[in-house]
Amino acid sequence: MSAPSETPDAVEPAFAGGLLPAIAQDADTGEVLMVAWMNEASWRETLASGRACYFSRSRQRLWRKGEESGHVQEIAEIRLDCDRDTILLKVRQSGGAACHLGYRSCFFRRVGDGQLEIVERRVFDPQSVYGAKP
Repeated sequence: MSAPSETPDAVEPAFAGGLLPAIAQDADTGEVLMVAWMNEASWRETLASGRACYFSRSRQRLWRKGEESGHVQEIAEIRLDCDRDTILLKVRQSGGAACHLGYRSCFFRRVGDGQLEIVERRVFDPQSVYGAKP
């Protein structure tokens, strides 16, 4: 039995009026840098600008990655999963850090022996970049 032929799907993610998870991955190394949320407006801005734009749930507004720190994410490639309800952004991260706490990746802690262990070094001091404790 042969597999069904695949046809191109709609380019639009399946937002259905809500938020979808967006995974930012280093385009060269494959390292997962962060996970954020996108809505239709942030999706459209990302496509138009070529830079990652997310929806901040805490601020309840669009969040242009790097708008405060200058550490922007240039889009190299965008992929959608099979259900079009998760967005994968392959990015080139400027400034060396994606995490607002100053680490290259938001996944800088490892679980082991019932504890969290920091396994990366800080790239920048968040207080000097953001002025206050993030």
